[in-house]
Amino acid sequence: MFATFHISDLFSGTLNPLRVVLTLLIALAVGGFLYLIYKKTFAGVVYSRSFNISLILLTMVSALVLMLISSNLTLSLGMVGALSIVRFRTAIKDPIDTVFMFWAVGEGLALGAGFVDVGLIGALVIGVVMVVISGAKGSGTAPYLLILHYDERASQQIKGLVKQLPKARVKSKTVQREGMELTVELRIHESETDFVDKFLRVPGVFDATLVAHQGDLIS
Repeated sequence: MFATFHISDLFSGTLNPLRVVLTLLIALAVGGFLYLIYKKTFAGVVYSRSFNISLILLTMVSALVLMLISSNLTLSLGMVGALSIVRFRTAIKDPIDTVFMFWAVGEGLALGAGFVDVGLIGALVIGVVMVVISGAKGSGTAPYLLILHYDERASQQIKGLVKQLPKARVKSKTVQREGMELTVELRIHESETDFVDKFLRVPGVFDATLVAHQGDLIS
């Protein structure tokens, strides 16, 4: 009688070179899938390709670390102590970026532990959910920031025009010797941005900038 061989046997038992290579290759494929999902669903202001590439590496490194931890109890205790002193100081401005980082780590942990089917199914399901949610934007309004630079003679007209904007709230006002800076938060549709030209036609206005607001603080 010949023993039955399953692909899952490669991801169980002792750590061997073949298992390491296959796990890292699968982690690379899963990380590449995360890369495509992040790029497709990105809705921020500035897309960071370096952050997106880090998702691939994070998936692979997480899988490698867990393979090392799961293969040796003594080594696992040492790894826990070594990782506890690591401090990450990179600021994550968008909460969805943090979600993608946890997703990449979770995929790496699943693959490193040998649960390849769980990792692949999880990546597929979460990826589909992300695409569906990002595509369901609807026809609602979106938050914007209107940034104006002007001198004192335009103050009254600017004040009157700001009152006409839908759901406008003054976020900040800076007065300098060279002029004034006013930041206004408002909610409008993407097709309702023509009003910016009205501010430029006011005498004393230097420039008017409309920026999609993603929750970041602009000073």
